[in-house]
Amino acid sequence: RTLKKFPEVDVIAVCDTYADRAQDCKKLIKDLRNIEAYAYTDYRDLLKNKEVNTVLISAAWEAHALLAVECMRAGKITALEVGGAYNLDDCWRLVRTYEETKTPFMFLENCCYAKYELLATGLARKGVLGEIVYCHGAYRHDLREEIAYGVKNRHYRLRNYLMRNCDNYPTHELGPIAKILNINRGNRLLTLNSVASKARGLAEYVKRKDDLKDLHDKNFAQGDVVQTMITCADGTLISLKLDTTLPHTYSREFTLEGTKGMFCEDGYFVLEEGKFDHHTPMDETYKSTEKYLQYMPKDWKELPEDAGGISHESIDYYTLKAFFDAIKNNEEMPIDVYDAATWMSISCLSELSIKNNGAPVEIPDFTSGAWIMREPKDVMSFD
Repeated sequence: RTLKKFPEVDVIAVCDTYADRAQDCKKLIKDLRNIEAYAYTDYRDLLKNKEVNTVLISAAWEAHALLAVECMRAGKITALEVGGAYNLDDCWRLVRTYEETKTPFMFLENCCYAKYELLATGLARKGVLGEIVYCHGAYRHDLREEIAYGVKNRHYRLRNYLMRNCDNYPTHELGPIAKILNINRGNRLLTLNSVASKARGLAEYVKRKDDLKDLHDKNFAQGDVVQTMITCADGTLISLKLDTTLPHTYSREFTLEGTKGMFCEDGYFVLEEGKFDHHTPMDETYKSTEKYLQYMPKDWKELPEDAGGISHESIDYYTLKAFFDAIKNNEEMPIDVYDAATWMSISCLSELSIKNNGAPVEIPDFTSGAWIMREPKDVMSFD
């Protein structure tokens, strides 16, 4: 539905493994844009369609790398939905394919375009927080229902939680942090250590559901909470958390700590040195982010209510706008293939670290040394 806000874009084809879903999308396009779209169940048929010049990939995590590689090889401008990688070979394959084909590619990490992540970036860029020393982010989202009913709703998360134990969805929190720290552009990720709690949340949840008896005797591999610590070349420390199978409210816990202050999304506050009493408990007096909106990107503004305000639809809008603008202006993508490979690699690397009791794991340099000279690039302008 967000695509309706881009009249210059025609959705002429859809593809889904499930024929009914493909037909539902075809009908939706007809209703929204009065376009008779092609409906495929095999992505190879879509790639043969010469009328299609751009592809948005929103498939099961396991298929992301394969589909992105095939799209680039077919010469289709490629936008890839977020998710973690299953192995480093897939990450390198993305990079090598892009370098060979030069097909434009963007990683659709929409949280880079979220209001408070952008505000934090602006504060960092203008020096309000001083030198950034520590960053934290989380994907804290109660997904027990979505995961447990994966067979019925045909969702890929269930099989992942049954078989894997890792930070399976790291990019919502890491993406904005990586942009702030200029990762792959003057800075890089060096190592990570990951540990996981026991897996109890889903097991208890399904046992309370009579219609999920087929899962009552299953042992879930995925720990309820996964904590990952990442070191950077410039000495900054990053903390990431996956927390999706326990009861709680949604939060990305986005936090920056610098030598002159801090930003905390959970409390919606900015603390500047000399402007607060560190002995005073956090309360409503510190909810001060609205006073700092001048540090937002110049092109950012609250969208009308029908665009979602600061909701999921809003950040999707800004993400797609950046993608389409880069295509129209023949510009470099704001979130490129090196970002994608680096951020996605956290999943398979965290899996390895967890298996080895939290042992440190090296994070590859997917730029092959180019990070030293590459210029920083924000997703929006803060000038």
